[in-house]
Amino acid sequence: MKVLVVGAGGVGSAFANIAARRGNFETVVVADYDGARAERVAGSAAEHFSGVQLDASDQASITELLRSEQCDAVLNAVDPRFVMPVYRAALAAGVTYVDMAMSLSHPHPDAPYAKTGVKLGDEQFELGPQWEERGLLALVGMGVEPGLSDVFARYAADDLFSSIEEVGIRDGANLVVDGYDFCPTFSIWTTIEECLNPPVIWEKERGWFTTEPFSEPETFEFPAGIGPVECVNVEHEEVLLVPRWVDTDRVTFKYGLGDEFIGVLKTIHMLGLDSTNEVQVGSARVSPRDVIAACLPDPAAIGDLMHGLTCAGTWVKGIGKDGSPREVYCYHVADNDWSMSEYGSQAVVWQTAINPVLALELIDSGAWSGTGLVGPEALPPHPFLDLLIDSGAPWGLDERTPT
Repeated sequence: MKVLVVGAGGVGSAFANIAARRGNFETVVVADYDGARAERVAGSAAEHFSGVQLDASDQASITELLRSEQCDAVLNAVDPRFVMPVYRAALAAGVTYVDMAMSLSHPHPDAPYAKTGVKLGDEQFELGPQWEERGLLALVGMGVEPGLSDVFARYAADDLFSSIEEVGIRDGANLVVDGYDFCPTFSIWTTIEECLNPPVIWEKERGWFTTEPFSEPETFEFPAGIGPVECVNVEHEEVLLVPRWVDTDRVTFKYGLGDEFIGVLKTIHMLGLDSTNEVQVGSARVSPRDVIAACLPDPAAIGDLMHGLTCAGTWVKGIGKDGSPREVYCYHVADNDWSMSEYGSQAVVWQTAINPVLALELIDSGAWSGTGLVGPEALPPHPFLDLLIDSGAPWGLDERTPT
């Protein structure tokens, strides 16, 4: 398989390092707006990797690159602003598409904290029939969350439960970054988008609806010594994907942010610094959100300063196969010291990047196949979970006392 990776940031570079070690792709082309960065990432990975300059907002250029490099698949590793140009380019070029975040949402104009407006992924789903008609596969949300979390939901539905009351994605960590009081471990652009947009919840009786940011706080016990972390509702793709393929009464996504982190985000919002609309500053026009991103350290470059664990997982509550109430938490933990020593990538980006590597390998082998737009929960979970263990990144399952 010949793969184009659009984006040479933290996740794109981690993907390159993992893919190079596994050695299962014929060629990998790493593309980035900063051509020199793309070349550095490719050059440090493997001889059959190459780096090129590419504007991810230029659909025609992406299509041409896919054709000229004779790629079989494209991995979208840029932030969600550029999902649609890459998605449309893959469709035009007739190649498999994989991403880790879906097209942007837009809040309801009149009732943002009750009704959905344009939901995450809506623009992509509108083009879904075209992928089906052309016999092409678009696998969306294939990072860790969304991604592995969705695979866990499918696994629980198939193997563990006869009926499901709730699928709840729960993310928590005990990571610290030396020298910084506020330092997101993932793209601040994406962090602001997820955390300050109205969170979406799905219920069988109501469909999709929204709440206020950081609503419904709960304390969730995370494994591997992380312990209890307060989690709150956050907008995320799983809520838009899981109920399309998994029969459940409710789907939620809650993130362990902490009071201080939430306080900073609320201040950013209060001051209007989360806006993407450009403002005049002297002789320049700049986006406030881009200014914040420029002032904070690059998440790809903080690995040596990070310590601790990050945990991503799926909590499922319902009736087990034996007819008794059951609760489980399927999870994956990444240790930053390990990921830095083994791959030179900090834990959050490494934990995200391992999943599209394995997904593309399964697509290449035929273990995963299909046409149209699908989420990870639409595909058989065992090939992926087995490959995750074989890759040295084992997952776990906690039995919880049913409440």
